[in-house]
Amino acid sequence: MSASSTARRVAATVLTAGALVSAVALPASAHDGDRDRHRQPRVEISRVQADSPGRDNGSNRSLNAEWVEITNNTRRAVNLDGWTLRDRDGNRYRFDDVRLQGRSSVRIHTGVGRDTRTDLFQDRRHYVWDNYSDTATLRDDRGRTVDTESWGRHHHRR
Repeated sequence: MSASSTARRVAATVLTAGALVSAVALPASAHDGDRDRHRQPRVEISRVQADSPGRDNGSNRSLNAEWVEITNNTRRAVNLDGWTLRDRDGNRYRFDDVRLQGRSSVRIHTGVGRDTRTDLFQDRRHYVWDNYSDTATLRDDRGRTVDTESWGRHHHRR
């Protein structure tokens, strides 16, 4: 057997082995991507109560019954300082010096109140969230969208 024949055989074997490894590895990496896509987000908008119970009479009690809940799904605390929560009309709430503990939630109420570990208040005198159709967008301190929640006519979750 000649040297060039042996070299061709070795090259063919290496190429075949490479093709087999690629074919086996591709489904594994595609599967990993699927797992990432279905993983629960680190921080998310977990619940929204856009329509406060009863009549919308503009009282502080009614305003505070309108809220958005943010949940930290990790074990570690997340610093929300500088993060924002916005509605479709551009009303914005900015988190200031808020640390959300691991596996916990905080509700952001529309009306006036005293902030606690579990409840924050926007201190507004008017409703923010549209009862019938709106979108809540949570952004981090760099302006990147972390999560959105929509309801009504064009209901979808991004």
